[in-house]
Amino acid sequence: MAAVYKSLSKSNDSKDIASNGVKKPKHRVLILSSRGITHRHRHLLNDLYSLLPHSRKDAKLDTKSKLHHLNELAEMYNANHVLFFEARKGKDLYIWMSKAPNGPTVKMHLQNLHTMSELHFPGNCLKGSRPILSFDASFNTQPHLLLIRELLTHIFGVPKGARKTKPFVDHVMGFTLADGKIWIRCFQINETEVSKSDHLTADATEGDAETTSKPKSSKLPRGETKVSLTEIGPRLVLTPIVILESSFGGPVIYENKEFVSPNQVRSEQRLSKAGRYANRSEQNVEERAKKGELGLKTGEKKRVREGDELDERVLFA
Repeated sequence: MAAVYKSLSKSNDSKDIASNGVKKPKHRVLILSSRGITHRHRHLLNDLYSLLPHSRKDAKLDTKSKLHHLNELAEMYNANHVLFFEARKGKDLYIWMSKAPNGPTVKMHLQNLHTMSELHFPGNCLKGSRPILSFDASFNTQPHLLLIRELLTHIFGVPKGARKTKPFVDHVMGFTLADGKIWIRCFQINETEVSKSDHLTADATEGDAETTSKPKSSKLPRGETKVSLTEIGPRLVLTPIVILESSFGGPVIYENKEFVSPNQVRSEQRLSKAGRYANRSEQNVEERAKKGELGLKTGEKKRVREGDELDERVLFA
């Protein structure tokens, strides 16, 4: 069987060659991260690596400023796409998606991360299978969304005949655009045979009570399947920040003006807490001043002067 599969794969590869003799380029993805990622970030990297059989995982990158070295790593591993996870302060995670070596590059902020081990969903897909990519219709509205869609297609779309792939399509990856963010979900495709009860319920919904009371099993078609979706994971939300013209460099061709960095959000939260404490302290000072003016210092103890002759400690010494 292995020899037959190899012969068939060679014949399919020969069909992929164009009439001018140029072979179609194969997509390979290099996945790596920076120093300082947490265990949840590492689990996400492993989940994506298991879902993308045409990917290659490398060790952590020591630098965060000289990202142009990633182009050399991609050339070393014969990869034409790079998926880089940049961690900052042990809390924030940024994803760089680039098409090496000429670009473009998209930088996104990752939020609402849930890995496969956290979700515990019953869905499961065959390792090495190819996914169906489902994009929202709003990706066709603006030019930068078209570019992001094309880059996501090249990275998450497993090409036919890639390394470690199997000739099966059993899961769907959905990309939905809402509130300026990209929501990514992964579902398993379940195919089950249609039973007699399913036909009866379908007829009952149509309002044919007579046909449902007398089912005719001989007229039920055979070979029909019912398709359902079961979520696998992981779940993540991406917020586009900037798009660079070249690979990890070059001029900025798009910038999201509505993006607020998490550092600014945390600083505003700290300032709001500090403002509440300052307001409470000012109110206490004002209350004490009013009580002092009215002579209503009930909660304070009277201080005894050291040289007072009428003090009990002096009289009964």
